Amino acid sequence: MSRRFFVATDEEIMEGKTTDVYFTRTIKILKERGKLDTHVVAEITSGDLPEGWPWAVLCGVEEVAKLMEGRQVDVYSMPEGTIFRPKDYCGFRVPVMFIEGPYGQFCVYETPLLGMLCQASGVSTKAARVKKAAGDCIVVAFGIRRMHPALCPMIDRASYIGGLDAVSSLKGAETIGMKPVGTMPHALIIVLGSQVEAWKAFDELMPPDVPRVALVDTYYDEKIEAVMAAETLKDKLFAVRLDTPGSRRGDFAEIIREVRWELDLRGYRNVKIFLSGGLDEYSVLKYKEAGAEAFGVGTSISNAPVVDFAMDIVEIDGRPVAKRGKLGGKKQVWRCENCMVDVVKPYNDTMPKCPKCGGKTQPLLKPLIKNGEIVAELPEPKKIREYVLTQLEKMTLEQ
Repeated sequence: MSRRFFVATDEEIMEGKTTDVYFTRTIKILKERGKLDTHVVAEITSGDLPEGWPWAVLCGVEEVAKLMEGRQVDVYSMPEGTIFRPKDYCGFRVPVMFIEGPYGQFCVYETPLLGMLCQASGVSTKAARVKKAAGDCIVVAFGIRRMHPALCPMIDRASYIGGLDAVSSLKGAETIGMKPVGTMPHALIIVLGSQVEAWKAFDELMPPDVPRVALVDTYYDEKIEAVMAAETLKDKLFAVRLDTPGSRRGDFAEIIREVRWELDLRGYRNVKIFLSGGLDEYSVLKYKEAGAEAFGVGTSISNAPVVDFAMDIVEIDGRPVAKRGKLGGKKQVWRCENCMVDVVKPYNDTMPKCPKCGGKTQPLLKPLIKNGEIVAELPEPKKIREYVLTQLEKMTLEQ
């Protein structure tokens, strides 16, 4: 099949062509031995989270639902956007999802299913950490240029679900049902020949609902260009953007303080300072304290480390089984919404009380697919983001 770009089509994914070859070999062997319809329960858990994260945000559930739709299986999952820890209060691995049914129905889909969860959850988790650090400051997803363009919708959706306020890409914004947000590139200033000409042209030609954000680090010192922009656009200027590369920053927090001082001194207190370029949750926290009020965060989110999910069979024909290091049997995860404590129990056990506060717990693994039919609500990205932000209020970056 001839194609322009090295990406799999929807049809190829659904046909199982993006799986690992050992699954197709497994199917052949099980078919020959009459074991293809063996009834199993397979659960998805994570090991230790990357970069020492204490928690992660589950993302990619809707894609899994579409992948498994029409197959004679049941799928139970935490709702998309659930913040989870890899182990419960007692130290047991926390399943975020399980699949039950004839193994031949989903064997070859383990690889794409994990890929959907692992990468999207990494992106959404990093986004949530950045948003936690930024607090009430605006954060825009700027990272699609660091990854293959075919992934643009997934990356921006996961970034937004994780808590970011907007995305810059056309397709990503369409995916989440919002308008794209952006400023101007250095290229505009260079091609037009001057900063002032570019700022004026942007103001004259962009619709009124587009915020006037001036890029102020092209040729001169940042505080000089910031003052120039403010004096050019006056009260129409919403923000100045500093995209200063790391090689030229020096003490970037001090640069931010200088820009803030010079703008305030001239009566431009309402002009925000918008930062972009090489940011993560730790630099956002630092620069927010220095006076920055908006951030464009790219590479650290779009290139976030994946959450290392694995799928393991834990039950065969109603009998608990497990490879070493894993726990056999179908399970339920119970959560105390007051203190965000999770408890893992055998699936048919009664509801436990929270071991920390003694409060009531609720089951987290809920029906997503029953006998091949999607039965759960698949919320819009905005609703999932609200769910994440509500949980995020109870979390910290370090615990």
